[in-house]
Amino acid sequence: MRITSLAELQAAVRGAPRVVARGAGTKPALATPPDGVLVLDLRGLSGVLEYEPGEFTFSALAGTRVSEVESLLAENGQYLPFDPLLVERGATLGGTLAAGLSGPGRYRFGGLRDFILAVRYIDGEGALVRGGGKVVKNAAGFDLPKLMVGSLGQFGVLYELTFKVFPRPDAHVTVRAVLPTLAEALAGLLRVYAAPLDVDALDLWPAPDGSGCELWVRLGGPETVLPARAERMTALIGAGETMSGPGEAEAWRALCELAWVPDGWGLVKTPLAPGRLLALNRELPPEALRRYCAGGNLAWIALPDPRALDSTLTALSLAGLIVLGAPGRPRMGVHPGVPFEQRIKAALDPHRKFPDFNPVA
Repeated sequence: MRITSLAELQAAVRGAPRVVARGAGTKPALATPPDGVLVLDLRGLSGVLEYEPGEFTFSALAGTRVSEVESLLAENGQYLPFDPLLVERGATLGGTLAAGLSGPGRYRFGGLRDFILAVRYIDGEGALVRGGGKVVKNAAGFDLPKLMVGSLGQFGVLYELTFKVFPRPDAHVTVRAVLPTLAEALAGLLRVYAAPLDVDALDLWPAPDGSGCELWVRLGGPETVLPARAERMTALIGAGETMSGPGEAEAWRALCELAWVPDGWGLVKTPLAPGRLLALNRELPPEALRRYCAGGNLAWIALPDPRALDSTLTALSLAGLIVLGAPGRPRMGVHPGVPFEQRIKAALDPHRKFPDFNPVA
């Protein structure tokens, strides 16, 4: 059902026994409902409602494509520093927020949770609920906007969102070091992590055949100072070459578009800590492609059948979210926050109209 107005959205939620919201469908494992569930296509709820470049904030409807917002921000030298994913595939603001997906820029600037200021959404009763405020300094009441980050649409249907934005750096360079082993690359990552240096993104990319590992360190700032900063970074790591210009930007763009994931494969997002990275890597199937982002605090794992990871993540007490793959329950592994989440769902969705993606106990 295509939704084009707030009134239509409220009527649809009130009139159907079960509904699921969907934007562009760029994350099929999260947006494909079971039979008998009404799909609410929110792409008709599109458009930037308010943009104040001087205040570094904007408000837009949930079905607005992120690419539209990025183009508008670029005209004023601003951007979303958390590097939204799947922008060129058509990702929407609401889908991005509900999935809780942030890109490599989250390492320095924080993720979605740090940039969402306000939301308006429809709860299980069909009522319009407001949370947050359209100013950066806002601390009144329960923080509903952050509750919606990664909620997968379980608490309500997003209608309007307000974000803060940052000035875009004049230029970027990336130091790319190829090291013999993942352990050596991780040691280099930890040296970068501990150094008093501003780093925009910090990623590890093990070779599929285990022959080595790439360490990517992205730096942003005035173009005149970046070469010296890159030289210092190369000396700190002990290896590396510098990427800059269009090729550098394209490399990170491809990463944010998940271009490294083969067609037809599934993709799992797994939060972790750098100290647990090697243990997880040892347990992954040999055919798995993996990328460790945000300074080793997040793993992206691609497999033909992502659900094969469930037992591995459970044994390691890690959580997983299937982003790309066949429909079904996208959560796997261990999710200790489920009991609290269910209490919130009972309050916001008493009739259980919205999907419940939690693992079966």
